[in-house]
Amino acid sequence: MPIKKNSRLIAAEIIAEWLADQRFPDRRLARLQQDHAFVLEMVNGVVRNRQILQWIENQWLKNEPACLFKAILWVGLYQLLFMENTEQYAAINETVNAAKGQSNGAGAAKMINAVLRRAQREKEQILTDLARQPAFVRLSHPKFLMDRWTAQYGEDDANRLAEWNNEPPSTILRIEQTAVDAAEFIDRLRAAGIEPLMHPYSDREIFLVLPRGVAVRNVPGYAEGWFTVQDPATSISVDLLAPRPGETVLDACAAPGGKTAMMAGRMKRRGELVAMDLHEDRIDVLKENQQRLNLDWIEIIKGDARNPSGMFGERRFDAILLDVPCLNTGVLRRRADARWRIDAERIATITTLQRDMLTACSALLKEKGRMVYSTCSLEAEENEDLVAGWVRDHPEFRLLKTGKAFPPDSGTDGAFAALLRKK
Repeated sequence: MPIKKNSRLIAAEIIAEWLADQRFPDRRLARLQQDHAFVLEMVNGVVRNRQILQWIENQWLKNEPACLFKAILWVGLYQLLFMENTEQYAAINETVNAAKGQSNGAGAAKMINAVLRRAQREKEQILTDLARQPAFVRLSHPKFLMDRWTAQYGEDDANRLAEWNNEPPSTILRIEQTAVDAAEFIDRLRAAGIEPLMHPYSDREIFLVLPRGVAVRNVPGYAEGWFTVQDPATSISVDLLAPRPGETVLDACAAPGGKTAMMAGRMKRRGELVAMDLHEDRIDVLKENQQRLNLDWIEIIKGDARNPSGMFGERRFDAILLDVPCLNTGVLRRRADARWRIDAERIATITTLQRDMLTACSALLKEKGRMVYSTCSLEAEENEDLVAGWVRDHPEFRLLKTGKAFPPDSGTDGAFAALLRKK
């Protein structure tokens, strides 16, 4: 039987990897077998509270620790300050042991032990001092981002948004009403001891909030395709596009396929629905969901929304959903790491990509065809400003309508969508 590895060390190694290259190791977390929930909470908690942990480190340490020891220290501080159900004795000892087990770790372990014991003694004072810090520190967001949101939404809403981002995300199910009656599905959940909460955003689509701790694969109807894991904000773009039976429809950046499934339900297996994505692993996810949801009539293809013409030749579409890659500022509750990757250079890069995709995919529309451009971002450069500028440069298109979700108000992820029609 293999020796169980120190869970704090597992979390710290994942965090150190992220600190080194700023690429969040989603796949490594997904493959994790040992103490999955505990490690996941430590990793996500440290990533979310990075600004706070760095603030403490800057005050108490003269020299910055090496990357792995910094990560171990932060794992310990996060447990002591924010994980109420973790015994402080275990948090300190196991975290220090994680450092001791490394080469040249004796000195680092001594430093980490001293800092953690100080944090244990001074926890109330730390939290009191933290409450007096500027919003970007106490709410652990980049100053660059908080300044932008304050300018765009005002100070109160910027702070509300940051507070929202720091709450644990809910798992939300959309009932696939073409596969199961909503009342029957809810009865099956209750019979299994799962009491769902109806999301207030539910209207044409029905969304349920799953109780915490329930594994999605254990929910009744998973294998039968009775639901998708999907935030209600995803319905904004589909509602605007309004795909109808008999139409030819393209979902140009389709994975993981929640919006594709929603559109399929509205088309009632009549017409053509093409789901396209660029990356092979995301194509695999699309195919997995296609099989689980019994959507065999959907066509899945690998293609690049920056240059889709080669995939389709003369083929044209009545409607196109273009859900572009974005800064993800509407989903920072779910993707805590994304907040730390946003700067002026990245905004310029991503908006160039978005405009290129919009121009390329618009060429695939039939006359009088319609397109919805959508993001899960809240930044005007990616949303209102980009669409307005694109329409000015493409007078053959008209902007008909937009929709937007601001998380603290909608209780959903953030989203933006714009409906465009070819004249």
